[in-house]
Amino acid sequence: MLSLRNGSSTLNDAILRVVRHNFLAVRLQSHISVAPEVALEEIISERSSSVKPYSEVPGPRPLPLIGNTWRVLPYIGQYAVSDLARVSKIFNEKYGKVVKLSGLVGRPDLLFVFDCDEIEKVYRQEGPTPYRPSMPCLVQYKSKVRRDFFGDLPGVVGVHGEPWREFRTKVQKPILQPKIVKQYIKPIEQVTDDFINRMLTLRDTNLELPGDFDNEIHKWSLECIGRVALDVRLGCLDARNSGENSEPQKIIDAAKFALRNVAVLELKMPFWRYLPASALWNRYVKNMDFFREVCMKYIDEAMERLRNKDPDNPNNELSLVERILADEPDPKTAYILALDLILVGIDTISMAVASILYQVATRPEEQEKLYQEVKKVLPDKNATLTAQDLENMPYQRAFVKEVLRKYSTVIGNGRTLMKDMVIGGYHIPKGVQLVFPTIVTGNMEEYVSDASSFKPERWLNKQQCPVHTDKIHPFASLPYGYGARMCLGRRFADLEIQVLLAKLLRSYKLEFNHDPLDYQVTFMYAPDGKLQFKMTERND
Repeated sequence: MLSLRNGSSTLNDAILRVVRHNFLAVRLQSHISVAPEVALEEIISERSSSVKPYSEVPGPRPLPLIGNTWRVLPYIGQYAVSDLARVSKIFNEKYGKVVKLSGLVGRPDLLFVFDCDEIEKVYRQEGPTPYRPSMPCLVQYKSKVRRDFFGDLPGVVGVHGEPWREFRTKVQKPILQPKIVKQYIKPIEQVTDDFINRMLTLRDTNLELPGDFDNEIHKWSLECIGRVALDVRLGCLDARNSGENSEPQKIIDAAKFALRNVAVLELKMPFWRYLPASALWNRYVKNMDFFREVCMKYIDEAMERLRNKDPDNPNNELSLVERILADEPDPKTAYILALDLILVGIDTISMAVASILYQVATRPEEQEKLYQEVKKVLPDKNATLTAQDLENMPYQRAFVKEVLRKYSTVIGNGRTLMKDMVIGGYHIPKGVQLVFPTIVTGNMEEYVSDASSFKPERWLNKQQCPVHTDKIHPFASLPYGYGARMCLGRRFADLEIQVLLAKLLRSYKLEFNHDPLDYQVTFMYAPDGKLQFKMTERND
């Protein structure tokens, strides 16, 4: 039988040229969006006997009637939904690079992909509106339960398709342009200075921070979001407004509940799809209602201040909401964006910062390098940060990237297939939900040189670190995702983290003098335990 793939004979070459010619003609007629070479390989592969059917993809075998849902149920299940990082590692070790988890009540099959080349292929073939399978419970809340409020403006979280693309197009300019983002260094620095001062007041006689310090990080995160998005100080860092019944604390608690119960609602207790009166679903709806109402109070106040602002005052700083309203006449767009930023921004950034600070405190050699770098950039520790200062701290950025590689705050990214594809040698049908577990791929020796070692230098270029030769697959570690659906707030998240590290480490040394903490999954992957850092002032 002739082979179209080896190209070893003149006849084969001629056949291949004819196939390519005919395929290109068809492509021009049908406006196929993918690259012709890629699509041709897919067609040839799909017709090849080497492509295995979907039924042969390895994975936990579903039982009759109850499928695989029992595996994630309390008490009887073998996989804890709360530890998806560990489950992903088990799947990779037991079944290989492509693993199917089928038979889940109320949801499509999950396909775990641990092959970075295959992950890259999927990303590069997606169109302008990739479908990311995230938070169906939030979609239900926005589109059905509270459609009277959200209407046809879905926001950017948990929604898909053309409505998502249209909304994101309206709001992304001020959030993604580096030039605009850099203008918020000063307000973020002001919030961070207040946060560091609060840290000093929280220390005990051993100069250690309290066990619930992670909640203080959440307060700093919310205060940053309020300052940047709404040009308002919420008072999260004010000791007089820090009790468990304060509105800032209630916002934090509500955002945590909304995000940290997604996995439970989607895998362990998906009954809300069929029984809207289920207890957890009702609590979720009430929680979202409270979150929306209390946030809208601050958003309304911000809108009123904007209306009364003197447009000719050169000292006025524009909030993100104000920048969006300058080009978007419907104020509801700004309302819903602000809600989304607060909802997902608090917990995600806070857990990333908790992990980064824990790694700083437990790695004295790397901390010393961070300190020497920021000291060189800021000889005067009281100096105000500039965009150029942050540019001159490449080791700090590399350190953050290495933490997010080795201890990825985001367990994985995902897509829902909008067309059939061949992945890992298997024919995968449309509708299957792909999971790309970056917590695993970022630690695979096949894709990352000396993956088990913590080496920030691997992220530096040859000018910054001429001696290192470490390689890393570009799709092995994607903490913010990839392509059109990359995290919308990633530039602000990076900026907040950089400002906090620079300001904190320039003046203080962090230590962790307790038993090592394990990493666990809440909504994010972060150290599980009391963050009782010792905070000691530096003398120079």
